[in-house]
Amino acid sequence: MQDGVFNELADLALKGSGQTIPRSKSYLIEARLAPIARREGFGSLDDLVHCLKSRANPVFAAECAAALVSKDTWFFRERDTLHRLVNDILPMRLKSGNTGRLKVWIAGGSTGQEAYSLAMLLEDDLPAALRGAKIEILSTDLCKTATERARAGRYGHYEVQKGLSIHRLMHHFTRTDSGQWEISEALRSKVSFRQHNLLESAGGLGKFDVILCRNVLSGMDRSARSRVADSLAAQLMPGGLVILGQGESLIGLTNQLEPSRDFRGTWMASDGTPKSATSAA
Repeated sequence: MQDGVFNELADLALKGSGQTIPRSKSYLIEARLAPIARREGFGSLDDLVHCLKSRANPVFAAECAAALVSKDTWFFRERDTLHRLVNDILPMRLKSGNTGRLKVWIAGGSTGQEAYSLAMLLEDDLPAALRGAKIEILSTDLCKTATERARAGRYGHYEVQKGLSIHRLMHHFTRTDSGQWEISEALRSKVSFRQHNLLESAGGLGKFDVILCRNVLSGMDRSARSRVADSLAAQLMPGGLVILGQGESLIGLTNQLEPSRDFRGTWMASDGTPKSATSAA
């Protein structure tokens, strides 16, 4: 890939999603944009870039930017975190409120495996402390195609093999004539999916008890991470928590969130005082 083509597409990803793609991973650009290039009849990515530059089409540009974001996900990823959410964090949030309702936002939920994993846990292993609670799960992603796939709840054989037990596969899925596995209507009804860019205001999504934004920020540049962190903080209910992926941190990115005193690896609204790196120890 020529440097000029790479630079144009890497810049498109950065502006559209905050994602950084190093030159050493230019092959990712080729792989992720190949389906769009074929669909539009472009002979090469050079032709695609020429189209982007010569014709002002924000919708097409946004589609290309979304396609450049990693969709890597699987069922029950970081399983211990999901179990802690169901067994400890959600019961604590339910007890601290008086509405009998809990709202969970999965930010950057890709093709839905994370949301459905949580729904399965709540269906199969609901703790007594959550019985009778109305739990709403919203999963959002920048990519329209990923959001539509998540909403349909259909997965290939390789996808259901990643993290999903045979018991849960047989209990919650049926095999379609095409050979795909389709998640049950009962489970699909427990999750809502919306297209949303994390760089934009999330005010229209409402407030949440818990926000999971796992393994999303690590691919963004620093300014985008700070912007997203502030946006997540704005959508927390009083006492709500943000949960990141293992090894991810918000230290130095925002003064709106600080490490939670109750659960390691989670973040709560701060008093606005900048925190040093030692405060997360």
